[in-house]
Amino acid sequence: MNYVFRIITVTLALIFTQCFNLAVAQETFPAWLEGLKQSADAVGISEKTSTATISYVKLLPDVIALDRAQPEFISPFLSYYYKRVDTRKIQKGRELLATHDALLTQIEALYGVPKPILVAFWGMETQYGSYMGNVDILSALATLAYEGRRAEFFRSQLLDAMRMIDFGHANVDEFKGSWAGAFGNMQFMPTTFMLYAVDGDNDNNIDVLNSLPDAFASAANYLSQVGWRMGEPTMIEVKLPDNFPWQYAQYTLKKSTAEWGQLGVRVAQEDASVAGMPLAEALPSVSGQASIILPQGWLGPAFMVFGNFDVIMDWNRSVNYALSVAQLAKRLNQESRIIGGRLAEVGALSFEQMFGLQSALNLRGFDAGTPDGFPGLKTQAAVRAYQLAIQLPADGYASPSVYDRIMSQP
Repeated sequence: MNYVFRIITVTLALIFTQCFNLAVAQETFPAWLEGLKQSADAVGISEKTSTATISYVKLLPDVIALDRAQPEFISPFLSYYYKRVDTRKIQKGRELLATHDALLTQIEALYGVPKPILVAFWGMETQYGSYMGNVDILSALATLAYEGRRAEFFRSQLLDAMRMIDFGHANVDEFKGSWAGAFGNMQFMPTTFMLYAVDGDNDNNIDVLNSLPDAFASAANYLSQVGWRMGEPTMIEVKLPDNFPWQYAQYTLKKSTAEWGQLGVRVAQEDASVAGMPLAEALPSVSGQASIILPQGWLGPAFMVFGNFDVIMDWNRSVNYALSVAQLAKRLNQESRIIGGRLAEVGALSFEQMFGLQSALNLRGFDAGTPDGFPGLKTQAAVRAYQLAIQLPADGYASPSVYDRIMSQP
C-alpha cells in the first residue's frame, strides 16, 4: 500500500468517524421536527399546516442513499445521455410536439422559450408525464433537511412546501413526487413553484400535475425569468483542432465565437462517407460569449455552450443533464445526433473514488476543496492543474485513468 493511499485511507476513516459521531450527537428527528414547527410558525405558516406536517412526515433512509449516488454527477456523459435519450423518446417527443402544437406555440409566443426545449424538459424530467414520482414530498424534504448535506436548502424547500399547502396548492397526505422533493410534469421544487408557477389555462388554479397548460406555462415563465434569450442557441457540438489548448475548455472560461474561431474551433458535421467522423464548418455569429466544455474528457465530444445553456444549468446544476436537455431538443427539432466521442474514456469514479481523488489532489498541493465525492468546478480546476504539471491534456476531467495515475504514484 503506497503512502498516498495510506494517507487517504486514514483521512476517510477519520472523516467517516466524525460523521458517525455527529450523527450520534445530532438531535433526534422528532426533536428536529419540533424546531421546524417553531420556524414555520415564526414565518407565518399556519399552525394547522405545521402541526399536520410534523405529525405526518417520516424519516426516509433510502433518500439519503439516493442523494449520494446521483447519476447526473457520477455517470460518463455519453452513458448518461444514451440511457435517457433513445429513438423511442425522440419519436414520442416529436409526436407530442405535433399533438400540443397550438398550446406550445401560444406559450412560445408569450414567453420566448422554444417548443422543443419545453418538450425536452418534459421528456427528461418525467418521460412526458408518464412518471412523476410517488415519494412523499414532505417526508423526503424533511429527511434531506435533517440529514445535513445541503440542510438549509432543503429546509427552505420544506417551508415552501408547507406554504403551498397553506395556499391550497397541495395536501399534506397527497403531495407526491421525486425523492429529491420535485413534483409535477416538469418536476418543480416547492420554491420554484412559489416563485414561477402560473395559471396557464386560466381556471384560477395552478395544477402542474394534471394541467399541461399550467405545467408548460410555468416552466416557460421560469426559464424566461431566469434569462432565456429568444432566438439564440443553447449549445452546438464543435470540432477542436489538434493543437487546441485543452485548459481553455472549461465552463467558466468564455470567449466570443469569433475568438474561438481564431483558435481553430469549428461546428462539427458528420462526414457521410466515413460514419461517425466529424467534418467542420465555421462557427455562427452569436451575440454574447460562449464556453467550450468536454463532458467526457478530451477524447469525448466537445460542445460550445451559450447563455441559454446557463439557464438550463439554473434548472439543474448538472452538465450531463443540461447537455441532454439541449441535445434532446435538437433531435426533436430534426437536428444532428451527437457525432464525436467514439474514443471517449469509459467508466466513472464511484463516490468513494472521487472522494479519494479529491483527497489525493489536496495532499499533492492541488486544491480540490473539502472532499465531498462530487466533481465540482474546484475539483475540475485541481485535476486540470495536476494534468498541466505532468504534461497531460488538461481537460479537467476526473477520469478513471487520472484516478489510477495519481493513486499509483508514491
